Formats: sequence, structure tokens, C-alpha cells
Amino acid sequence: MLELFILMMERVGLIILLAFLLLNVPYFKKILLTRERSASKVRLALIFGVFAIISNFTGIEITQNEIVPSNILTYLSSNASIANTRTLVIGVSGLVGGPFVGGFVGLIAGIHRVIQGAGSGFFYIPSSLIVGSLSGIIGQRLLTKEHQFPQAKQSALVGALMEVIQMLFILFFSGSLLEGLMLVRLIALPMILLNSVGTFIFMSILITTLKQEEQAKAVQTHDVLELAAETLPYFREGLNEHSCQKVARIIQHYTKTSAISMTDTHQILAHVGAGDDHHIPELEVITELSRKVLHTGEMTIARTREEVGCSHPDCPLQAAIVIPLYAHQKIVGTLKMYFTNPAQLTHVEEQLAEGLGTIFSSQIELGEAELQSKLLKEAEIKSLQAQVNPHFFFNAINTISALMRKDAEKARKLLLQLSTYFRGNLQGAIQTTIPLTQELDQVNAYLSLEQARFPDRYQVEFDIERGTEQCELPPYAIQILVENTIKHAFANRKTNNQVKVVARRIDRHIVIDVWDNGIGIPEERRKLLGKEPVQSEKGTGTALENLARRISNLYSGSGTFQIENRPTGGSHVRLAVPIREKKV
Repeated sequence: MLELFILMMERVGLIILLAFLLLNVPYFKKILLTRERSASKVRLALIFGVFAIISNFTGIEITQNEIVPSNILTYLSSNASIANTRTLVIGVSGLVGGPFVGGFVGLIAGIHRVIQGAGSGFFYIPSSLIVGSLSGIIGQRLLTKEHQFPQAKQSALVGALMEVIQMLFILFFSGSLLEGLMLVRLIALPMILLNSVGTFIFMSILITTLKQEEQAKAVQTHDVLELAAETLPYFREGLNEHSCQKVARIIQHYTKTSAISMTDTHQILAHVGAGDDHHIPELEVITELSRKVLHTGEMTIARTREEVGCSHPDCPLQAAIVIPLYAHQKIVGTLKMYFTNPAQLTHVEEQLAEGLGTIFSSQIELGEAELQSKLLKEAEIKSLQAQVNPHFFFNAINTISALMRKDAEKARKLLLQLSTYFRGNLQGAIQTTIPLTQELDQVNAYLSLEQARFPDRYQVEFDIERGTEQCELPPYAIQILVENTIKHAFANRKTNNQVKVVARRIDRHIVIDVWDNGIGIPEERRKLLGKEPVQSEKGTGTALENLARRISNLYSGSGTFQIENRPTGGSHVRLAVPIREKKV
């Protein structure tokens, strides 16, 4: 048994070595992070299936309870058995990929084991299938919000259990009961122990590797915040050679990429880094890759020099990510991140590029909005500026910064929500009315950020009547009402703070009701809200006055704005405007 234990340690070490190498391949890490997709599950099943076949080939042949020295087991006699790491691979595949992946890998491993034994040991097919499916089911039950995979200690126990199940099949189906008992006595302890340890090590490597990936994302999120702050003044100038040259240098400094290039829809505006001897500003957009992105409007990745498409014979650029830049839903240019080593282009860089594209597009829109705002009357500018709350912006930034070290993925999503929120403010600055569905997107972005600051403090319910989605209403209408309710309705109460937003058609109007169960509004203050600024500890009431005035001006008296206290406690705000459906 000691000899078998030592030989099995070698096989387990081989599988762990392969796992370590695989987990450092960016392609495999990307599959793991998207394992809920059907295509990723199939790829995982095939990869682990290859591991399982390797386990069969590298097993230890046992004939008449004696170890038979061998290197690669391509064939087994009908009376021979194998001690191997097949169950380890099947169990891990289930823990990582779920029942489908585990069951599929078990089927592959079982069929190969039968073929290897020249048709004998047919029971290995159902046993492997059960082990894979069961480990996948248990693995899914062990998942939590905090952990994407089962923990290593839990996985080790599952690995041991799966090997016990395999031993039971060997006991009852491997020849006579006496023969099965003799074989199990020889191989059970080393296989159960080592496969359990192997599962523990495999999952430890997996969890540690992905944790390092999350930490890298956290660092990048912090850098992105600083990057966004530094590039904003230049994007306000619009896309030109001067601003893009400054922006490209800032991006390269923070991202550490080999080169950064920026274009408009016709020519290169800036190129900083490797290849700057021939990627020269003022030249036309020279690569087919850039033309493709400008045409399709989708982020594109090139992993070879040929895909990059530079015609210069000595170009050092071997990989690239090309991100389209938008303003008002139109492509205005591209941002290109180049790499001299394709291995540098990882899943983290892809996510970073996607986030930067969203942020920079918003900043370009901001620049254009500022240029347009100079043409507006001073009164209109002040009215629109009143909608943007700088305290909310800084609170959101502080919340995202606090989350970066704890939950990088959530911080990234909140950063995108912040971008959505301010993009909505920019669009509202140049439109007098917007569709209800666009306004609700703005409100949801605001709530995501606010609820990240105060988890579970507010329960906001939406009841939107079907058919009202494209009805037009003034920008910020619902956002102001919801924001005002959250700020003022509940004082310092931390629980049971309920808000309900209802949208429905009544006659020829779209009616918005916002209800809350808060403390209500003092009567003397309620009478003034919407008519003039009202000083309070948390605000001035300017936003409500602004909203009421816009409704009055837009609809010439046919729109209404009302605030009342509810008899059961809390307040109720209603606004109603004539239905003006957006023309398609």
C-alpha cells in the first residue's frame, strides 16, 4: 500500500501541475469567469475531459492485487484494474462547472476507461457519470454570494465522498464480491486520501489565482477613477490632435500598455508608445481593424500581428483592443490599446478597455454638451445645472473607492452605473422631454449607487403600466421625486423605508405617483413646495420648484404637480402631463 501511495502522489502531482499551468492561461481564466454560458460549459467539459483521459493513461495497473510497473496504459487486460486520478478530475470538473460539465466529463472518462479495458469494466460509465453530476450539484449548493467557487476544505470533503462512491462500485461490480473487497482494501485508502488532497490543492490554486485577478481589478478600478479625473479636462475640448495626444499619454501611464492610439472617424489623432515612428497623427485611419470597428460599432480584439493589420514590415505591435467611442449614439472615433506581447492581453485588460470606452464616451458627450450649453440663455443654464448634485457625485465616488478592495466586480458595475447616471444628466441638458423608459434607466442608476451606500435601507417598488414606456415627460421628473423622497421622507430612520413609483395612463395623460411611508411634510412647508424654494436641513426645495416650473412652461397649464400628506402617514407626490408619444 505504501508503494501505491507514493506512485499515486506522483499522478496527483502531475494533474496539479497541469492545473497550475492551465490556470495561468488567459483563455482558460476567461472561460472560468464566463462559465455560466453554454459555450463556456462545453469548452470546460472538453478541457477536463482531456485531463480525465490523461488520468486513465497515467494510472497504475493492478493485476491480482499486485502493482504492475508501466508508463503509459494504452491497454488493460480484462482482469486488471487501475488506480488513478480520474475521479479527482471528474469531481473537480463538477465543482467548477456544475452538473452538466461534471456529468459530461464523467461520461468521457467512463467510456475511455471501458475502451482502455477492451470492453470490460462497463460499470465505470455509470459510476463516473454519477460522480460528475453529483459533485456538480453539491458544488452549486455550496456557492455563496461571497464565493464564486466552493471553498477548498469543502471541496476536499466532496472529493473524498466521490472516491468513496467509486469504491462502492468497484466493491460490488468488480468480479466477485471477494475480489472487489480485496481490491478495495488495497487501493481505497490511498485513492480517497490523495484524491481528496488533490481536490483541495486544485481548488486552492483556482481560488487563489482568481482572487489575484480580482485584486488586479481593484487596483485598476482605482487607477480608472484617477485616469477619468485627469482626462476629463481634455475631453471637454472635443476630439482633436492636442486633446487626444494628452489623453493618450495619460492612458498609457495608467494602463502600462505598449502603445495607445486615438482616431476620429477619418484619421489618426494621436499615437503614443511603440510604433510611433509610422503610426503618425494626420494620417488616414490606416488599419482594416480600425475601419471594421468604425463600421460595426463593436469592441474588437486582435491577438496576432496579422489581425492588427499594420502594413509596416517592422511594426512591433502584436495584439490590440480597439474600442469605439460614442457621442449621442453615434461613433465619433476609436481608442486603441496595443501590446507588443500578446500574452499581456488578458481578460482584465478586456474589461478595462470596455469600461474606459464607456467613461470616455460619456466625457466626450460632456464636452459637446458644454459647447452647446454656451449657446443657451443664462437662465436655462442655471436651471439645468441645478439638477446635478455635486454631493451625490462625491458620495458615489467615495462609495466606489471603499468597495474597490472588498468587491472589485461590484465597484466596476457601480462605476458604469455612475457613468449611466451622468450620461442621463447630459442628455437631459439638451432635451426638453424624454421617454419614460429612459427616465427609469436614470432612476435605476441613481438607486444602484444610493443603495450601495445604504444597503437595504430603502425598498423602492416600481409599478409601470404596459404601453407607457415610450410616453414622453420632462427629464429628471421621476429622479427628482425619488431623490427628494429618499433625502427627506424618512429622517434618520434606517428600516421600513418604503417608496412606490406608479406610472399609468389616465384619460390622455401619463400620471406619475410617488408614495412613501415616511414622516410626512409639515403643512406650512408642504404648501410652498413646488412654488418657491423652501429651506430645510437637507436642501432648498429648488429642484421641486424647477420641476413644477418646467411642467407649467412645457404644457401651458395642462400639466399638474401636486404634493399631499397621506392619512396613514408619509407623503404622496403626483405629476401628470399630456401624452406625447415619441415618434419613430
